[in-house]
Amino acid sequence: MRTLLVAAFALAFLGRGVALAQPVSSPIQRPQPALPATRPAVTIAGVPAEAGFTIGLDDVLGILVWRDQEVSGDVTVRPDGMITLPLIRDVKAAGLTPNELADRIQEAVREFIEDASVTVVVRQMNSRKVFITGEVARPGSYQLAASMTVIQLIAVAGGLTEFAEARSISVLRVKAGETSTFAFDYKNVANGRNPAQNIMLRPGDTVVVPER
Repeated sequence: MRTLLVAAFALAFLGRGVALAQPVSSPIQRPQPALPATRPAVTIAGVPAEAGFTIGLDDVLGILVWRDQEVSGDVTVRPDGMITLPLIRDVKAAGLTPNELADRIQEAVREFIEDASVTVVVRQMNSRKVFITGEVARPGSYQLAASMTVIQLIAVAGGLTEFAEARSISVLRVKAGETSTFAFDYKNVANGRNPAQNIMLRPGDTVVVPER
């Protein structure tokens, strides 16, 4: 009997040992998400520019150099028409199209970056301004949209005042040092007559609304 008890005890002990010896399952190691890049990506979004658009003073440009974000960035055209970039310093921008400026920067930067590829986008067209003075609610300078007529500018300026001489409005345009004057009869245009007077405005145009 004693032999049987010892054998049973031994079997129970061995079974417990086997149970304890079984490996403990470890938690599943899930891959950690990659850390975000320390340097933000450069975007190429810009404002629409019509064909032949030339860069002017105070315009904000995005300079994008492929595979080199140190040189890429946004710059503002200075009053002297220049912009400043790393490596190549001052570059003339005013009077050039975005493509012409990109070519000029690309040529200059290839001295330092052999396979440089440059793109120029227009972030803000601050040089495209028109002016309205006289009998309107809010005279002053306004950002010229891609397309804006005389009557649209008057609307943006809050409309004519009660003292405006609506039939004798004029548009002044300076080109090559010479001033051209275009007549604008608000009442006729508003009534659908003589729509040709409602011309498309250009940067630098001034609309004069006289007092009656």
